[in-house]
Amino acid sequence: MTRVPVAICAADPILETGVTHQLRPRPEVEVLGARDEGRAEVALVVVDRLDEESEQLLRRLQRTSSVRTGLIIGEFEQDALQTSIECGVAAVLRRRDADQDRLVGLITALIRGEGVLPGDMLGRLLDHVGRLQRGVSAAAGATLSTLSAREGEVLRLISDGFDTKEIATKMSYSERTVKNILQEVTTRLQLRNRAHAVGYAMRQGLI
Repeated sequence: MTRVPVAICAADPILETGVTHQLRPRPEVEVLGARDEGRAEVALVVVDRLDEESEQLLRRLQRTSSVRTGLIIGEFEQDALQTSIECGVAAVLRRRDADQDRLVGLITALIRGEGVLPGDMLGRLLDHVGRLQRGVSAAAGATLSTLSAREGEVLRLISDGFDTKEIATKMSYSERTVKNILQEVTTRLQLRNRAHAVGYAMRQGLI
């Protein structure tokens, strides 16, 4: 059996000692000392909670090494899941659940390229993804339906090089009305100016 070289990273030596003590007897795992951490294929970051210091550690591992990172954490707060994923964490285990078998199972899953989350965290992640998807769909639907025919025509004429006075003449509107139409579009779609509005509409296929 090939032993998986594992680095234990913890700011608190007591936390590091606890996880190291659990893993050293296991034949599947080689717990590395500080001098050998460059050989690690898995890094286990052990923390009480995800604070600024531990986030910096996770980001440093993400930037400077190719190890697969697991997080052993005591208190998992509401926004910690998204931060963990952004920092390259592929597996999470609560410290209270971190017995030998679960730690080895997490390491094995990481080596296989699998993700591991406790059930409640997985449900939270799925809810978060669902909200994002619904938001994107709603935004797309709003984008495609928010330009009226006259708004689209004003933007098309601007893209053809006509100024406000010429557009007003072509559409039989006052210049004030044309300006109001442009103001309404840029405000509603949160665009900077008329050029941004034209570019946005063209990218979306609206004109």
